[in-house]
Amino acid sequence: MEDTKHDGVLDSKIATAEHEEGILSLNMEELAYGPAGVRGIFTSSYVAFCAAFATIGGLLFGYDQGVISVTLVMDHFLDRFPEVADGAAGSGFAKGLMTAMITLGAFIGALNQTWTADKFSRKYTIMIAVVVFIIGSALQTAATSYAMLVAARFIGGIGIGMLSGVVPLYIGEIAAPEIRGTLLVFEQISIVTGVVVAFWITYGTKDINSAWSWQLPFLLQIVPALFLGFGAILLPLSPRWLATKGREEEALHNLAKLRQLPTTDHRVRQEWMEVIAESKFQKQVLAERHPQLVASESLSSKLKLEVVSWTDCFKSGCWRRTQVGAGLMFFQQFVGINALIYYSPTLFATMGLNHEMQLIMSGVLNMVQLVGCFTAIWSLDHLGRRKLLLSGSIGMAVSHAIIAILVGKFSYDWPSNTSAGWASVAFLMIFMLAYGCTWGPVPWAMPAEIFPSSLRAKGVGISTASNWFNNFIIGLITPPLVQSTGFGAYVFFAVFSLLSFVWAYFCVPETARKTLEQMDEVFKDRGNTADVAKKQQIMSEVIREKTGVNPLAEP
Repeated sequence: MEDTKHDGVLDSKIATAEHEEGILSLNMEELAYGPAGVRGIFTSSYVAFCAAFATIGGLLFGYDQGVISVTLVMDHFLDRFPEVADGAAGSGFAKGLMTAMITLGAFIGALNQTWTADKFSRKYTIMIAVVVFIIGSALQTAATSYAMLVAARFIGGIGIGMLSGVVPLYIGEIAAPEIRGTLLVFEQISIVTGVVVAFWITYGTKDINSAWSWQLPFLLQIVPALFLGFGAILLPLSPRWLATKGREEEALHNLAKLRQLPTTDHRVRQEWMEVIAESKFQKQVLAERHPQLVASESLSSKLKLEVVSWTDCFKSGCWRRTQVGAGLMFFQQFVGINALIYYSPTLFATMGLNHEMQLIMSGVLNMVQLVGCFTAIWSLDHLGRRKLLLSGSIGMAVSHAIIAILVGKFSYDWPSNTSAGWASVAFLMIFMLAYGCTWGPVPWAMPAEIFPSSLRAKGVGISTASNWFNNFIIGLITPPLVQSTGFGAYVFFAVFSLLSFVWAYFCVPETARKTLEQMDEVFKDRGNTADVAKKQQIMSEVIREKTGVNPLAEP
């Protein structure tokens, strides 16, 4: 009888130890809340709804990007702002500056959202950004001079930049790992939807015989902004942000709400403990790097810590992730996408299309990109980020190269070579489809998932700032590039498409179906013995605190 009792106790201890060891070495099967991809959206409907609603922020900056292409050729707009008319002196620069000013503002906004997202939460930063965006939109609508319009687009750009950083950040932190990529695709779909909607609205208002032909499209973008601003009140706070603030029980409650499971569910508790452990580990790393600043309670020390912590993104443990995040956004712009969105009528003119057809095909072009984005809902989590990037680079490079050859050979006499003109248009569509499937969604998805919790807002901020800075450059250089070189613009973008393949092949790891807390393993930048031991020790302490069991104790 005694032997039986002893064996029962021993078996119980072994089972407990094995269970808690499993908590320390989580794998994706243990943490899966449902199927990956589209099917996973239906089994996690609440988090999918929250993510989809947040991406109205993407709709806003897609709309503001798309609204300008047709507006630039409206007679009443050119009457009010003659500086950007084709016949005016320096019109190329004036047009480029006015178009690109929104991206310069977005660059500043993307950096600015990092401290508000950390201090006030991801949720309330969305609401702050909406207020800034509405102010900029109202000023654009009421603009009476070129200078006022440029300033208004700069202010609106700040709001857009904040949204472009905080929305993917928020989605990445609330999503389950098996559908995180799918939900982050919503952001790109929303951006392109905004571009498409803006284009067709401006196409419909262009014949209004008053200033409302261009003012109405600017005014209408305030409507979804108000919807997002008020609706964001109902969004749950990010559990990972709550964990960084020490609000652990609230983090558990919100995580369970997002997963639509009780707080006692073992998967919810495992994820919750891993989130808390990662937060504690990152705080410890921060304290070791900046001990005096972390220990001090003075305002000056907190400001210094905010400034110097930016440098941590470029130090061991994070610099490779920063390079991937910023690099993805760099190549996303330099493959030529926004050159096509901003100046597609001008580019179609180089292919021999008449004015009306230039506008129509510009709208079709954006719709093709939208079709490509929808395919990524399935492919991003099933095929993975890396395969999509590599295949997309090849498709874009080939398309640009063929267009360059056709434009260079036949642009001197398009009326006699209409078939070559339409062949150029066809390959432009192929480019948009390839981009929409690959380099459109992936650069918005990866930065939101690769950075450690303590630097996630700053890492995403640097990545999105890279997008907007390079977007600004593209907006500025495209008009003179097209005017001066013609087919050379396509050669330029073809070269960068090839470079994007080489860079992605050597620098970008696969992150699909990994938790945010597993990115250390993916990037292998926290692989030294001391860091691994430290993380295991913190995890064991969290397990002991939350379960009353010491997972490292001898059975």
